[in-house]
Amino acid sequence: MKPFQQISISIPLFSLLIFGACHSDIHSNAATEDTIVVKTVPVTLSSYSPRLEYSGTIASVEEAKLSFKIGGIISRIFVREGDFVKKGQILATLDLTEINAQVKQANQNVEKLSRDEIRMKNLLADTAATLEQYQNAQTQLNVGKENLRIAQFNQAYAQIRAAASGTIAKKLMNEGEFASAGTPVLMMNGTSSHDWVLRFGASDKDWAALRVNDRAVILVDAYPDQPLQGSVSKIEQSADPSSGTYEVEVSVLPGNKKLAPGLFATVSIQAQNSNQQLGMIPVEALAEADKKSGFVYSVNEDGKSVARHKVQIAFIEKDSVAIVGGIQNVRAVVKEGVGYLTENSRVKLLKSNP
Repeated sequence: MKPFQQISISIPLFSLLIFGACHSDIHSNAATEDTIVVKTVPVTLSSYSPRLEYSGTIASVEEAKLSFKIGGIISRIFVREGDFVKKGQILATLDLTEINAQVKQANQNVEKLSRDEIRMKNLLADTAATLEQYQNAQTQLNVGKENLRIAQFNQAYAQIRAAASGTIAKKLMNEGEFASAGTPVLMMNGTSSHDWVLRFGASDKDWAALRVNDRAVILVDAYPDQPLQGSVSKIEQSADPSSGTYEVEVSVLPGNKKLAPGLFATVSIQAQNSNQQLGMIPVEALAEADKKSGFVYSVNEDGKSVARHKVQIAFIEKDSVAIVGGIQNVRAVVKEGVGYLTENSRVKLLKSNP
């Protein structure tokens, strides 16, 4: 009976040892399956000057917005868009009915004041008027003459003449409309100098990066495979109230190409004086990306956990990604195994081969 009892007791103990060993193996395997093997790469710094791209139309340096000196009803516009005009040519005129009446009224007033001045002079000679009365009559006559000059000047500028030879680029108003003083009626491009420019509105961020003399490459639609050279010649220091952008002017070197106002073109400018230090990482290190933002992972100091970083992407070039922000204090990012990571992942870091 004793041997039987020993065997019956030994079997449960043996089973318990086997169960415990199996249970330990299960936990060991589970821990191994939850650990993600990763490899990191260092973040390298690189100087970067942004390349800015905009579009606009070719114009002449002698572009002018033509307007009337005084307000009135537009009587005639003698030109159409695209017409070539010569210096001194009449382009538009106001209805002169009111203006001519003002000139006639001022002229008649001068005639009356002249008679008053003569009468006061004669009365002064006969001691029937004082010297002050005679001087007042002289002053009134001088004021009347100046009012006549003003009316005649306005009469002369109730029409628009071409200040230089050129082309009518745009007609902004039509006959019969009321034109306020100084309101542009016609836009004209002079062609005597053949100095061509491309104008466009830049954002405040790009405005800060641009400098005069920055090199530019201009691609005109009329010559799609023949880029032209140029440079930034003018940068406005105040924003356009209507658009909120800053006007930039790029001088265009036409070479032997024929240009005309209104040709559509795109410009690419390499900003020279705005170098930035960007972090460069492999494209495989991006866990997610959406336009100009994305996420990367780095291994924490414990070597077992990871941190998730939202980054701003400057550009992607071949197999590299330029990061403009989000990893300022990160020395290395996860390259291999990044697709399996979450913020709660446990990792095993493999050292890169020397």
